[in-house]
Amino acid sequence: MTTETKPLALTVNGRPVGPVDVPEGLMMQDFLHEYLNLTGSRMGCGQGICHACTVIVEGEGGALREMRTCITGAHWFAGRTVVTVEGHARHDAKGEIVLSPVQQAFIEHFAFQCGYCTPGFVTGATVLIDRLKRKPVARAELEQVVTEALDKHICRCTGYVRYHTAVRDLILATPGLVSG
Repeated sequence: MTTETKPLALTVNGRPVGPVDVPEGLMMQDFLHEYLNLTGSRMGCGQGICHACTVIVEGEGGALREMRTCITGAHWFAGRTVVTVEGHARHDAKGEIVLSPVQQAFIEHFAFQCGYCTPGFVTGATVLIDRLKRKPVARAELEQVVTEALDKHICRCTGYVRYHTAVRDLILATPGLVSG
């Protein structure tokens, strides 16, 4: 018995990948872990409920959105641009790692405990900030908007308050994300 494969090409963390022959039913999380050695997306529930496995997918017009990798086949990502948690930080001119604003805010607020769910929260917060750059939120609605963006992410250590606070404070400190 042989497994049917087909070529897959996409962009991951700014680098072209493929085409590489990938089994047709392979989930994206397995592709990231086994083919690219990008293990930051976590297998939490395996049912798309906890969002520990999410990555960012660039959509039309450059808008970012979250995509769960434990329930989405790798071939759905064909031709798309994907950012995993490993792709959020960058290297400066000296070659030193510079964390993304979301990652830095999480550290400053000690917004995680075990860290297992953190990649999903980083993804969710980054997508929210991208959305607010395009359409700022009224200050009076900020708490609700942050809650709605992070609500689908499950933290078994109950770090929700710190995640929420870190994201809210980052939004308030970033010009242009809040109106009124």
